[in-house]
Amino acid sequence: MGTYLITGATGGIGRAVAELLRERGHDLILTGRSAERLDRLAKELATGAHAPTQVIDPTAVPSPRRNASVTAIPLDLSEPRRIEASLAMAGLPERLDGVVHAAGMVHLSPVAGLEADEWMEHLSVNLVSAAELTRLLLPALRAAEGHVVFVNSTAGLRANPEWSAYAASKFGLRALADSLRAEERSLRVTTVYPGRTATEMQRKVRAQEGHPYAEDDFAAPGTVARVLVAALETPRDAVVSDVTVRPN
Repeated sequence: MGTYLITGATGGIGRAVAELLRERGHDLILTGRSAERLDRLAKELATGAHAPTQVIDPTAVPSPRRNASVTAIPLDLSEPRRIEASLAMAGLPERLDGVVHAAGMVHLSPVAGLEADEWMEHLSVNLVSAAELTRLLLPALRAAEGHVVFVNSTAGLRANPEWSAYAASKFGLRALADSLRAEERSLRVTTVYPGRTATEMQRKVRAQEGHPYAEDDFAAPGTVARVLVAALETPRDAVVSDVTVRPN
C-alpha cells in the first residue's frame, strides 16, 4: 500500500479520490482550508463506509488486517509562502507515492472587471501553491518514484468569455505539469481535464452565470475520481499523461 497527499480533499473531486484510495487501503494525507471539515472527513474515512474492506477467501491463509492512517493538515493555498512552514510543523513521511492536486477556486468576470487581487487569488490557489507544494514534496516523491496528478479543467484547454483568470491559472498548471514531466524522469505526471462536474464549485459557477444548478446535468465527482485513480493504478511500464473527462 502507498501514501498519497490530496489537496482540496474536502471538495467534490478531492473527497471522491480520497474515498477510493482509502477503500484500497492506502495511507492518506488530506489538506484543505478548513481544519474542522478536514477532521470530520478524516474521522469518516477512518471509521466509516470507506474504511478498507476485507475480502473473505476461505482458502486464503489469514493475515493481520492493516489499518491505514488518515492525517489532516490545514493549508491555505491562497498564501503559498506559508506552505513550507505548515508542512514542517505537520511532519511528512520520507516516501510519498503520490500527490493529487485537486484544490481550486473560480470567480467569473470579464477582463474589464477583474482587479489585481482577483488575478492574484486565482494564480495563488490554482497554480503557485501547486508548484510550491510539488517543489517541497519532490524529495519524498523521488524516493518512492511517485506520481503527481494535477486536476486541471477543460478551461485549461480553451478560454471562454469571463473565464480569463481561471483559464490563465489552468493553462499555467498545464505548463507546470508538462515541465515537471520532462524534468523529473523518475516520476509519473498526469493531468486530468474534467469538464463541468457536479460540485459546490459548479453550483457557484452556475449562480454567477445566472443559471439554475441541476446535479444530473454534470459528471459526478466519483466518475472523475475513478478515471484519476485508474491513472494512478496504471502499470509502471506506461503513464497516462493527459486525460479529458466530459459530462455525457
